[in-house]
Amino acid sequence: MVSLDDLLIPSIQAGGSLYDVDTVHRILVNFLQRIEEEESEDCGYESEGLGSPSHDSLLKVGRLIDTYLAEIAPDPYLSLQKFIAMIEILPDYARVIDDGLYRAVDIYLKVHSMLTEQECKKLCKFIDCQKLSQEACNHAAQNDRLPVQMTVRVLYFEQLRLKNALSGSSGDGLLSQRISSGVPSAAMSPRDNYASLRRENRELKLEISRMRVRLSELEKEQLFMKQGMIDKTGNGKTFLTSLSKGIGRIGIFSGQAGGKPKKSGRKSRGSEGKPGRSRRYSVS
Repeated sequence: MVSLDDLLIPSIQAGGSLYDVDTVHRILVNFLQRIEEEESEDCGYESEGLGSPSHDSLLKVGRLIDTYLAEIAPDPYLSLQKFIAMIEILPDYARVIDDGLYRAVDIYLKVHSMLTEQECKKLCKFIDCQKLSQEACNHAAQNDRLPVQMTVRVLYFEQLRLKNALSGSSGDGLLSQRISSGVPSAAMSPRDNYASLRRENRELKLEISRMRVRLSELEKEQLFMKQGMIDKTGNGKTFLTSLSKGIGRIGIFSGQAGGKPKKSGRKSRGSEGKPGRSRRYSVS
């Protein structure tokens, strides 16, 4: 298995980028060509499942390349053309979530602050705002380095996501629409039908992966809300218990304080009676 350190090849060209990006690009091109050849040799559709080796390996390569892009992005000598070439070489279905790609692009924009507005737009167009997580969307909405158009897209899709969450929609309409659009036409050739089915199958797999990620996020949020409610309930019980104990103590102290004046009153009466008797003895 190839690791990130294996891809960080130092460049031997003087005055160029710090890493040999061209070699990694050629390796990636050969890998994708081999994947395409293996898929073209297989005429069945079972190999296109979610657990197929080709799809799983492509997802792993996508995550590895996004990490590689984040590592080479701080290179001040890395040209925009080479950076974009490494991004667009991967197909869209190789990335289930674009958080890694967004992080790499953000680092590149931060280091290469001299890019023009047009170059920033050209770079940011590869980020799919619908494939960003909640945390990435919140960061992108407040990121001043991004073009205004991308910030607007992020806010727009975030509103759609919030509306779907409130209405209870889970993307079934979009999924059924893609399924209906994937029905092959009788006027198409068998090769075109097969290519269309493969493309639609990849889109369906990507949509299912997005739904799974979104479902896991909702489950985490629900668990966090339940934990917060339990903590609040526990604090309320503790407060009521301490309050009842305090009231009981006040009652005990008030009872003791009320008994003392009565005793002092009796003593005072007795002391008042004694001088009266001595006075009668003196008269007789």
